Amino acid sequence: MLVADADAVVVHANEAAGLVFPDARPGAAMADAVPGWLASAHARHTATLPAQRPPAGAGTVQGPVGDRSYEAHPTPRDDGTVVWWLVDDTDHRLAREALWTERERTEFLVRSSNLLLSSLNLDRCMDVTAQMAADHLADAALVIAPAHGPELPIVSCVRGGSPSVSRAVVDPEAVPGLAEALQGFPPVPSRWLDPSAAPAWLVPDGLDALGSIVITPLPGHGVPAGALVLLRTDGASAFTEGEEVFARLFAARAGAAMSAARLYAEQASITDTLMRELLPPLLHQVSGVEYAGGYRPSKDHERVGGDFYDVHPAADEGEPSLVVLGDVCGKGLQAAVMTGKIRNTLHALLPMADDHHRMLSLLNTSLLNSENARFATMVLASAARDGNAVRLRLTSAGHPAPLILRSDGRVEEARTKGTLVGALPEITTETARVTLAPGDTCVLYTDGISEARGGPMGGAMFGEERLRRALSECAAMPAEAVVEHVQMLTSQWVGAGRHDDMAVVVISAPRTNHLSAVDGHTRGRFTA
Repeated sequence: MLVADADAVVVHANEAAGLVFPDARPGAAMADAVPGWLASAHARHTATLPAQRPPAGAGTVQGPVGDRSYEAHPTPRDDGTVVWWLVDDTDHRLAREALWTERERTEFLVRSSNLLLSSLNLDRCMDVTAQMAADHLADAALVIAPAHGPELPIVSCVRGGSPSVSRAVVDPEAVPGLAEALQGFPPVPSRWLDPSAAPAWLVPDGLDALGSIVITPLPGHGVPAGALVLLRTDGASAFTEGEEVFARLFAARAGAAMSAARLYAEQASITDTLMRELLPPLLHQVSGVEYAGGYRPSKDHERVGGDFYDVHPAADEGEPSLVVLGDVCGKGLQAAVMTGKIRNTLHALLPMADDHHRMLSLLNTSLLNSENARFATMVLASAARDGNAVRLRLTSAGHPAPLILRSDGRVEEARTKGTLVGALPEITTETARVTLAPGDTCVLYTDGISEARGGPMGGAMFGEERLRRALSECAAMPAEAVVEHVQMLTSQWVGAGRHDDMAVVVISAPRTNHLSAVDGHTRGRFTA
């Protein structure tokens, strides 16, 4: 406790105050006995003008005394003196500062996690890691990814700048702790690293002489994601042990995000490669026969499903090409995997494509022996040019019979039927033979088209009759135009409603004569 009068002269100081302020003896001036922050507060409390005095109950001040911190609480008395009660709040202040620091660090980690996890792009994750580390943890930062061949991918950033990407042929062993960090080993303490020995490639442009370095691994999902290098200039304070620990916390989040991005990129590449094998092929004119196809999966965000089609050109000119259109039980990726197996099996059975029943029987046996208990319906069509006409052999295996569109608009149903494959030990089939005159078309389709629900009330099926009427409007149209017309009408019918996979393949006998190209796969033709 310290008491001073209106003239800022010490009146009384108890023993504790004398230990804190040795010069605070009775008769000493406040300005000579106590720190300036306390003397100024006393002057405000004893101001001549009432308007200059702190209001009653106010006036608590705080300031340092040596390496400690004190709060001073004033109590004005009627005789004009002020009693100052001083409380050592050093521990409270340190606790508040520690709490504030932890709060800031927590907010930083949350913000960095949100930014890092908002993208599954590896380059973006490296840029964000380098920039956030430079702006909040150091004066500059480098993110170094595992080597690809002789080069190290590096993203560097100086505080307040933008990330810079480079690749360098360097030896990580030349930087103590870097090779170990890239292999996922624990970091070495910053005090063990000599900044003056850092190679030039480690120091980004625009950074002054180094004062301290932190190198910490970026841990991934079982495989190291790289290393984080933090740099401070010579004039800045060195990294404390607490800052190194916090850098590792940040690196753990950054490494997890980079690892997830790298894993996603690898999975996307694998998926894209597999997807290309599962996607329906682009159809064209083969040996004078015109083909076109269209496919729409049950879910618009998916690229493949349970419907599929293929055209296998004949090995010899004049021999029939094989067209396959099928519908596997189920939807989505699992059904697509089954379609891949069926397509590969049929491809292996092409040498016996002239015998539809045998081909389908062998496929049926293969599916029955499969662990994936799924069945499928399909239709096979062998097509060969015969003068200006096209000869067809059509075999259905539990599938809707193909429709024949004549050039005058008549629509006929091919007389073929059979049992589905993959369900019964033995299958039965009945093959139809059809001749397409110039301008005639054969339409193969899956039940996703005929059973598509929609219309004005949203629940009516598109139906085979509506499909027949739609086809009759396509008389003498090219194969691609027929496919586009059917797809347009069914899409309008279902609208935004749910639907099954929908596939359609059109085989046409062109009205025009075919011009042979080198491989016979040209669209070139002239009017007869």
